[in-house]
Amino acid sequence: MSGNNGRSNNGFGNKKNRASGADQYANEGRYLSGNENDPILEIRHLAKSFGNNKVLTDVDFDVYKGDVISVIGASGSGKSTLLRCINLLETPTGGEIIYRGSNVLDRGVNAPKYRAHVGMVFQSFNLFSNMTVLENCVAGQVKVLKRSRNEAKQYALEYLDKVGMAPYIKAKPRQISGGQQQRVAIARALAMDPDLLLFDEPTSALDPETVGEVLTVMQNLAEDGMTMLVVTHEMSFARDVSNQVFFMHEGVIHESGRPAEIFSDPQREETKDFLARFRNN
Repeated sequence: MSGNNGRSNNGFGNKKNRASGADQYANEGRYLSGNENDPILEIRHLAKSFGNNKVLTDVDFDVYKGDVISVIGASGSGKSTLLRCINLLETPTGGEIIYRGSNVLDRGVNAPKYRAHVGMVFQSFNLFSNMTVLENCVAGQVKVLKRSRNEAKQYALEYLDKVGMAPYIKAKPRQISGGQQQRVAIARALAMDPDLLLFDEPTSALDPETVGEVLTVMQNLAEDGMTMLVVTHEMSFARDVSNQVFFMHEGVIHESGRPAEIFSDPQREETKDFLARFRNN
């Protein structure tokens, strides 16, 4: 891994032989299911620049089924840009993003279909204000997955119930709290049957009293085996729920390891300084 401090890589594997993304997905959005022991996602030498500003440099890691990886670090360290590149909301300037054996940066990849499998929950919710809670969770399934409205509704109701939002299916986003909107956004992503969920600081836009309800939903997802890559400033979640923690600094994964290692025995001075600021707040 880029920026590794010498600790065990905990399953972060070597690059494997793979077919091109165009062969795997083509224009129909197909993908290989792969072996369960293979990584769901492989990030290889990922780089992103905006003009002369290098935001990501040689980022390298794997994500396996059931992983809950928290990405921590100061603002401007590249955390959100990393997720936006993985979700193809930003185009990397170098490297590879390998989803189940195929490079999603290859030409011919069906980006909306890929995003159904690698979903993203944003800090700003991104719900459609003119739709009800239920409609927000149905629309993507019908458009991208081509489910019937009845089938999509059943999936939506299942996951809205899972996040505690079933009583609000007829409400518009403006009629519910920020924490409730974020739970709807999580249900919407789950209804697409993703292999992996990306969370971009999902509690940063919430009032303090609603942060806990969203973190509880995320903890329940982790306990149910959902694979998650979470950019967060919630250090208790990173410490208690994750199985891996990445500390990002100046566009690289500066230190990585299990939560007990990172929080109890960080090796890099920058990691120590960052965690000390949180302990003192």
